Amino acid sequence: MVARQVHLVRHGEVFNPECVLYGRLPGFRLSDLGAQMAEAAAADLVERGRPVARIISSPLQRAQESAAPIAAAFTLPVDIDPRIIEPTNFFEGKRMRGTGGALRDPRSWHALINPLRPSWGEPFDSIAKRMLAAIEDARNSVDEGDVVLVSHQLPIWMVHRALARQRLPHDPRKRRCDLSSITTLSWPGGFPDETGYSNPALSLQVGASDVGAV
Repeated sequence: MVARQVHLVRHGEVFNPECVLYGRLPGFRLSDLGAQMAEAAAADLVERGRPVARIISSPLQRAQESAAPIAAAFTLPVDIDPRIIEPTNFFEGKRMRGTGGALRDPRSWHALINPLRPSWGEPFDSIAKRMLAAIEDARNSVDEGDVVLVSHQLPIWMVHRALARQRLPHDPRKRRCDLSSITTLSWPGGFPDETGYSNPALSLQVGASDVGAV
């Protein structure tokens, strides 16, 4: 037996008053609103009435804090898998737009040469491969029930595009992976497929900041 479903949960809003791209930088915690979003995601999973056998988080603080209310709801520990972490990014710690923004700085332009790879960080295909491997291992790590993985926008979106057999390069403005959203995978016929998407924190997202996402 293996997990029936794997739920990919994105973390909640991050406290980021300087509006920088935070990437893998340490110390970026959830905002108060982000903590409410994480609670909404946990409540959504509970309301489904499905047994959860394991919870796995990215090692970054915002993901672990988002996993905490899920763990409390199901009385489970939070395991860490570095494969579901945010990708590396040349622009970590920088403001991207506006006065002094990295996009206006000629010293940054070399990192923008190839958006198809992308040239500013970890290749899209690398992100997809490590995420899919982590998902498969998570699925096989339990005898029954579901598994929850708490990760980040771009890694989850790479899974979506890979399973949909879409080209991995994309317009980041068109990602459907909201804060504290839940993307659900099932294995009909033995092959992974995206079978659900929910946005339990939708009512909290008015005015929420997402500028630091990779």
